[in-house]
Amino acid sequence: MIGFAALAILAGVLVSLSRQINGRLAISTSAMESSFWNHIVGLVFITVVALLIGGLFAGQPQEAPWWAYLGGPVGVIFIAAGSWLIARIGAAQTALLIIAGQMVFGVVLDIAMGAPGNTLARIIGVALILAGMWVARSSKP
Repeated sequence: MIGFAALAILAGVLVSLSRQINGRLAISTSAMESSFWNHIVGLVFITVVALLIGGLFAGQPQEAPWWAYLGGPVGVIFIAAGSWLIARIGAAQTALLIIAGQMVFGVVLDIAMGAPGNTLARIIGVALILAGMWVARSSKP
């Protein structure tokens, strides 16, 4: 479990770093161009890695439902929106709002999909996170 938690934290760090890097590129170009280069470089990177370690064509893509491929367009919108927002409201505020959206929708999905766990605890947990974010945002030094 600790290994999974560490991997999740590392993923969070990398998302934050990626947002900051793409936001900086968007300042020099545009949010759309930043997103374009993010995905082109990412495609090259994942192709090289997958060719080196294997697994690039290991599945049965025709067996996936059509909606399973919507992650690509959703990811493009996420990258472009994040790049656009960072230049306007800053990295920390952008990250807080993205995390808020992820937490709220994660709980909604867990409830809708009937995931095991205490629904009330999830709702209270997200409410506390959102309250903490609001307090951190509204406090002035």
